[in-house]
Amino acid sequence: MAEESSGQDKTEQPSPKKLSDAREKGQVPRSKEFTTVIVLITSAIAMMFVGSNIVASITDVMKDSFSFDRQQAFDPEAMANHFLNSVQAVSFDVGVFLATTIVAALVAPASIGGWNFSIQAMGVKLDKLDPIKGIKRIFGPQGLVELAKAFGKFLLVGIISTLILWNLRDQLLTLGQQEVEVAMSALGSLILWVFLAISSSLILIALIDVPFQHWNHNRQLKMTKQEVKDEMKQTDGNPEVKGRIRRMQVELSQQRMMQEVPEADVIITNPTHYAIAIRYDQTGSGAPLVVAKGADLIAQQIRTVGEANEVPVLLAPPLTRAIYYSTELGQEIPSGLYIAVAQVLAFVFQLRRYNNRGGNKPKLNTEDLPIPDELKRD
Repeated sequence: MAEESSGQDKTEQPSPKKLSDAREKGQVPRSKEFTTVIVLITSAIAMMFVGSNIVASITDVMKDSFSFDRQQAFDPEAMANHFLNSVQAVSFDVGVFLATTIVAALVAPASIGGWNFSIQAMGVKLDKLDPIKGIKRIFGPQGLVELAKAFGKFLLVGIISTLILWNLRDQLLTLGQQEVEVAMSALGSLILWVFLAISSSLILIALIDVPFQHWNHNRQLKMTKQEVKDEMKQTDGNPEVKGRIRRMQVELSQQRMMQEVPEADVIITNPTHYAIAIRYDQTGSGAPLVVAKGADLIAQQIRTVGEANEVPVLLAPPLTRAIYYSTELGQEIPSGLYIAVAQVLAFVFQLRRYNNRGGNKPKLNTEDLPIPDELKRD
């Protein structure tokens, strides 16, 4: 039981397939803190560039909106035109601010976990509405982490805000002694800089949260050893089935190879460990081909099939080993063995002529066949 339970521990890193499936389901690393920081800082910077224009546009609209005569008040068309002109006056600057904020809100999360437009990711997940699971999330490890981050943000923002207000106390007190327009302008500028400073302070929280979200995402997707085995079976196929298929492929290949043995001109052996069947097309321009090769039982089968079909079997250990290790099935023999194989084939053709016509019986010393050193095998 101990082995079984330990085997179910999620100790293996998530596979590419597991990561891909999780992405299709919408499960990607996301940092709300990072997104919040980017949106806040971007909004503050955008407001610094277009804020004064927005305030000026709204001021002009307010002045125009509260200055009209009795005839305009009772003219619906005039009021509608006035409303459209007011919207048009503030739309450009406000649109720039909103567009900048929206782009930041879209780019920030994508920079952490990438874009994800899968149907499953965008679909409604009913399990999110389960109150029991919601309570477990609140009081679970993830909820505790979120509580710690919220408390950390509260302390950080509180401390930074207190320090900023303390350092700006003199400027804030002098605002009451200035004219209204000057004081409001100065106050707006101070608010923007304070907002930017407080937003920038949250970068510390984001720098902690981003690595944590990546680590937590990887931890949630970790796999047990059994899950890894099951996935390999699904993607690569059952090992037993693959082994059976390989055996069948080998058997079919051997059957085709044995069908070529009767067409061979000669079989050279080692004498028992290796066997090579060679065929040479005298009408063609190519070199002799290895039509069958094998070791041990396959070598014995090659010899048996060759003898049954009256294919000459020649004992030539050095040449057999050289061809076995240098030439694959169906390939031509290497150029370094041309002379040696030519002598063997010449001997076989002479022996065939001797058996048909008689005369002097040919002889061949297979131990003296010329084999280059780089092709010799012990």
